[in-house]
Amino acid sequence: MTSSSDRTVHLAVYDTFADWETGHTTAHLAQNGYTVRTVGLTREPVTTMGGLRIQPDLALDELRPQDSALLILTGASGWDTGDTLAPFARAARGFLDAGVPVAAICGATAGLAREGLLDDRAHTSAVSFYLAATGYAGGARYVDADAVTDGGAAGGGGLITAGPTEPVAFAREVFGLLGVYDAKKLDAWYRLFHDSDASAYEVLQGE
Repeated sequence: MTSSSDRTVHLAVYDTFADWETGHTTAHLAQNGYTVRTVGLTREPVTTMGGLRIQPDLALDELRPQDSALLILTGASGWDTGDTLAPFARAARGFLDAGVPVAAICGATAGLAREGLLDDRAHTSAVSFYLAATGYAGGARYVDADAVTDGGAAGGGGLITAGPTEPVAFAREVFGLLGVYDAKKLDAWYRLFHDSDASAYEVLQGE
């Protein structure tokens, strides 16, 4: 039996949240039966980088890994200008320790690096020296790729990372990890939205 937590994804939101980085991810999750709930530091509204106001569905202290299929963290200026967003990185640790996956893109990868979550996991980001500047110990595990999924050790959740220019690849990894599409449709989805390959549309429609 499928529980509600299997179909609920949590999206962290905060001031200067980078709107475009998760647009493909959340839209297609919602179209495939997932519920996307937003999580703020508090329930007070936040303003995205694009100037949109978002009212979080819940505050971070209300978030429990057992109620979620995935935690998504996006870029924001706050990742590089202080410790304001560090609680979200600590929440990511709780998710991974509980065996629930986390997906981080752009500046959120630096937050995970500072939390020590990339030291022993394959990962990527904007560029390797961006993460190196955090002083983390995971440089040897950096992968020069559009997006990377580390399956996690036994009992740990999987981790997806991507750089700021790869929202489509980021979505692809999320869909693959959650099993949203089978391998054939996942490849077609990526070709359609990344490469503008019109022939892929027929595969997505079931031929």
